Amino acid sequence: MQSIAEKTAAAAPCRTSRPRADALRNRERIVSAARELFVESGPDVPLDDVARRAGVGNATLYRNFPDRAALTHEVVLAVTSRTTRRAEEAVAAESDPFAALSRFVHAAADERIGALCPMLSGVFDKHHPELLAERQRLEEVVEGLVTRAMSAGRLRTDIGVGDVLVVLSQLTRPLPGIACQGIDRFTHRHLQLFLDGLEAPARSELPGSAATLEDLRRDA
Repeated sequence: MQSIAEKTAAAAPCRTSRPRADALRNRERIVSAARELFVESGPDVPLDDVARRAGVGNATLYRNFPDRAALTHEVVLAVTSRTTRRAEEAVAAESDPFAALSRFVHAAADERIGALCPMLSGVFDKHHPELLAERQRLEEVVEGLVTRAMSAGRLRTDIGVGDVLVVLSQLTRPLPGIACQGIDRFTHRHLQLFLDGLEAPARSELPGSAATLEDLRRDA
C-alpha cells in the first residue's frame, strides 16, 4: 500500500497543473480589454495598449497569448460564446417571440458583438473547428429567434437572419475615423429604431433581397 507521503506526492502534479485563480482573472481581464479595444480601435491595436487596459504587464499578456492571432482567436471565441448564451437566455425569459428577439439584440450589443466584424479579416485561423462550432451554435439560436417571431406574425417576413446580424454588428461599433468616446450612449437607441422597423406589419417595401446566413459565410 502507498504511504500518505507517496499519495501526497502523486497528487501534487494534479494540484499544481491547475491555473491559479489570479492567473485566470488576468487572462479574463486581457480578453475583456482586447474586446473593448478591438471595438474602439480595430484588431490592429497595439498589444501594449491591451496590457495597459487590462492592468497587467506585457510579460503576463504574452505568457497567456504568445501572439496577436492567439489573442484574437480567444476574443472571437469569447464574444461568440457569450452572445450565444444571451440568445438562449432571451428565449427562456420571454414568451413573446419578438420580445425575445429584441432582448437578444440589446444583450448582444452589451457583449460588444461589433468586435467580431473587423476581426474576421484579420490574420488568424477563422476556420478553426472551435470557432466554426461556436459560430454555428450562435447562428442556430438566432435563426430560431427569427423564425419563431416570424411564425407568430410579430416579425416582417421580408428579412433574413443575416439582416439582423449585419445591422447588429454595424450599430455596435464606432464608424471609422470618429472618436469612440461617448458613442455607446446612442447604441441602444438606434437598435430600438431598427427593431421598430422589424415589427409586423411592415410599413415599407425593402429594396433588394434578404441577407441570409449563406451570404454572410460567403463574404467572411
